[in-house]
Amino acid sequence: MAETKQIIFDLDGTLIDSAPDLRAAMNVALGQMGRAPLDLKTVIGFIGNGVEKLVARSLVATGGSDAHTHARALDLFLQAYAKDKVNLTKPFPGVLECLDRLKGAGIPMAVCTNKPHGPANEICALMGLDGYFDVIAGAQPHIPKKPDPAPLLAVIDALGGERAGTLYVGDSAVDYETARAAQVPFRLYAHGYLNSPLPDLSAENRFDDWARVDFS
Repeated sequence: MAETKQIIFDLDGTLIDSAPDLRAAMNVALGQMGRAPLDLKTVIGFIGNGVEKLVARSLVATGGSDAHTHARALDLFLQAYAKDKVNLTKPFPGVLECLDRLKGAGIPMAVCTNKPHGPANEICALMGLDGYFDVIAGAQPHIPKKPDPAPLLAVIDALGGERAGTLYVGDSAVDYETARAAQVPFRLYAHGYLNSPLPDLSAENRFDDWARVDFS
């Protein structure tokens, strides 16, 4: 693998444990629609492809959906999440220390996430993460979501366009497929929200401790 010159991170399940707040907002929406709440493990299984898919999967799990129902549930979810984004969300242990080391070493860093662009930036600011990153790119209507490589390639362009030496760090099959489609190396945070096996990813490209990981 080429020397790492810049690192791009996924957000949910990689840098931050946000599932408890996502579950809380989803359950507010479901409750307002007369549906049963979902447990944390179930919601974690629905994370990774953007909030639209999270809502759609939650509706299927609680009785089914159509276009009108999905639109209403999405609106209710976004309202609830806008109100309480970081009640329970926190960085994974060792993340801040790792980012401090990387920043001190002068390595450019960015975020590429399927979380909507506004909330992604707001959460990073509220949690003191924004100062580490040159770019924080969330999902936007005009750019396909991961695993399409377009959002990751757009972040690479924003960092200067040098694909060689770029490393993408994530926690899911979506992130792995995104990196592979963009033809950049990938590292998996193994204690995130991985919901399907990655048999093609070697052990050396997985880590479970932010305090000890070496991205060189």
